Amino acid sequence: MSALSPAAVLHSEWIKIRSIRSSFGSLLAVVVAALGIALAVFPAIGQPEAETGEMDPLFWIYYPVNFVQIAAISFGATAASSEFLNGALRNSLMAVPRRNLLYGAKAVVVGSAALVMGVVAGFVMFFTANAFLGKYAIGIGDPGALRSCFGAGLYLALITLFSMGLTFLLRSAVAVLSILVPFILIVSFVIGGVSEGAATWLPDRAGQQILFQEPLGTLGAWTGLGVTALWTAAALLAGWWATRRRDA
Repeated sequence: MSALSPAAVLHSEWIKIRSIRSSFGSLLAVVVAALGIALAVFPAIGQPEAETGEMDPLFWIYYPVNFVQIAAISFGATAASSEFLNGALRNSLMAVPRRNLLYGAKAVVVGSAALVMGVVAGFVMFFTANAFLGKYAIGIGDPGALRSCFGAGLYLALITLFSMGLTFLLRSAVAVLSILVPFILIVSFVIGGVSEGAATWLPDRAGQQILFQEPLGTLGAWTGLGVTALWTAAALLAGWWATRRRDA
C-alpha cells in the first residue's frame, strides 16, 4: 500500500469528494449559486443599479460572488473535515503512509475541482447578468471581461484552499465556517469602514480586485490575487504542519 503512485492517490482523493454528499454538494453549489443569485438579482435591479454608476460596471456583474464564495468555503471545509470523522484519517494514512503525499494530493484535487467549477461559475455570472443589463451590458471582448471570468475561478479556488488549510489546522469544518463566513460577510466590511487601506489586504478584498474593470486602491487585478494566494499558502502550510505533527 505504501507504494501507491501519486496518480493513484489523486484518483482516490477524487473518489472521496464524489462519495461524500456534503463535499460534492458544496462543489456543485458553486455553479448553482452563481446562476440562482444572478437570476434572482439582475432581472429586477440589474439595470437600475448599473445606471447609478456607483459601482464598477464589471464588478457589479459579479455581485453573486458574495454568496458563491460561501459555497467554495464550504467545499474546502467539508472536503478536509471528512478526514476527521470516525477515524477516517487513520484509514487514509494506512493506505497512504506518506503524509506529504496525502495532503498534497488532497490540495491538488480540491483546488483543481474548485478551479474548474469556479471558472464555469465566472462565465455563468458574466453571461447571465449581461442578459438583463440591456445598454449597460459588457461584451466578453471588452477590457477586463475575459480576465474577470477566469479570475473568478482563480479567486474561488484560492478561497477554497484557504478554507481547506484552516480546516486541517483546526480539525473542524464548523469552526472554520463559523470564522470565515462572518469574516467575509461582515468583518471585512467593518474593517473597510474603519480603514479602507487595511481592508484592501484582506484575502477576500484583495482577490476580488480581479473582478474589477478598474481595480481600486493600491493593488492591481493580478497583484490582489497574488495577495490572496499568499494568505492561501499560509493556511495550507499551517494545515500541512498540523497534519505532519498531530496524531491521526
